[in-house]
Amino acid sequence: MRRSKYERPAHLSGESGGPRLTTSAMIASLAAPGQRTLAAPFGAALAELADSRPDIVGMTADLSKYTDLHVFAKAHPDRFYQMGMAEQLLMAAAAGMAREGFTPFATTYAVFASRRAYDFICLAIAEEELDVKVVCALPGLTTGYGPSHQATEDLAIFRGMPNLTVVDPCDALDIGQATHAIAAHKGPVYMRLLRGNVPLVLDEYGYSFQLGKAQMIREGADVLVISSGLMTMRALEVAEALRADRIEVAVLHTPTIKPLDEATILAAAARTGRPVVVAENHSVVGGLGEAVAGALLRAGVMPAAFRQVALPDAFLDAGALPTLHERYGISADALAATLKATLAGRPTAVPDRAAS
Repeated sequence: MRRSKYERPAHLSGESGGPRLTTSAMIASLAAPGQRTLAAPFGAALAELADSRPDIVGMTADLSKYTDLHVFAKAHPDRFYQMGMAEQLLMAAAAGMAREGFTPFATTYAVFASRRAYDFICLAIAEEELDVKVVCALPGLTTGYGPSHQATEDLAIFRGMPNLTVVDPCDALDIGQATHAIAAHKGPVYMRLLRGNVPLVLDEYGYSFQLGKAQMIREGADVLVISSGLMTMRALEVAEALRADRIEVAVLHTPTIKPLDEATILAAAARTGRPVVVAENHSVVGGLGEAVAGALLRAGVMPAAFRQVALPDAFLDAGALPTLHERYGISADALAATLKATLAGRPTAVPDRAAS
């Protein structure tokens, strides 16, 4: 039996320094210059799974290249379905395939799944508890194309849908392993997707994805960051940088947004004297931050301070991603500033709604 590359990734790129390549705002890489990456981790994982799972099919709404499903399509062309620019049809067809015993992975952009196809996912898939996996690229602020493509509210939309598991992986390792995990899980799943050359970070920490579980990636006595998605990458970067200032940052990665691993979060947040900062690539409304705040309040756990690092409740600008991440407060520098301000007992800056 062939060993999964996601147990110990082997094919890395971006290891040498040099001029940074420019890309369009749509497919701009989140990798820093010289950062290790893995190409198309979702597409590669799904193609590998399908080698031994004849029930797995791949479906998309004219976006196979931009959701990395083209890797699956090349490996298994007889199980690839191009549905055209019709997201509602895509979800309805995926529901039909699930009823016939298949396990469809339906891919599109997060804005199209959450805004255009919500009712079809809700009534055709989630209400019926069908085994459909909705995997969506461009979550949160991962494209510079503006409000038409920036899914800054997708977690809020899907957290409120009964029966739906919601996953927000961090890096290439997390995506590959999560793809295997959601394929093994019976029931509907919504998973956010980083596509293309995806940074590889978590392999350095001995991490292994577990559906429904939050994991402490690194401990620290001074402040606790609870994060998901690309913000876990940022949190780990900041934690390492702040060691020079003798600030010890704990990072609790929470890739499953629903169901939330409240037991692990509460245990970590209950540590006396340690502020809690929730960092997410999503609107300040309705995402991981509010989910964690609700869990703390219900359990009567009151940390020394509670802060959110998130996108503002606004339609955001178009532009270059590094500029937008700095403007809206989710860059590494912005996160570091929030942690320092929190420890100093100062109020933290909130991204300006008027900026957008």
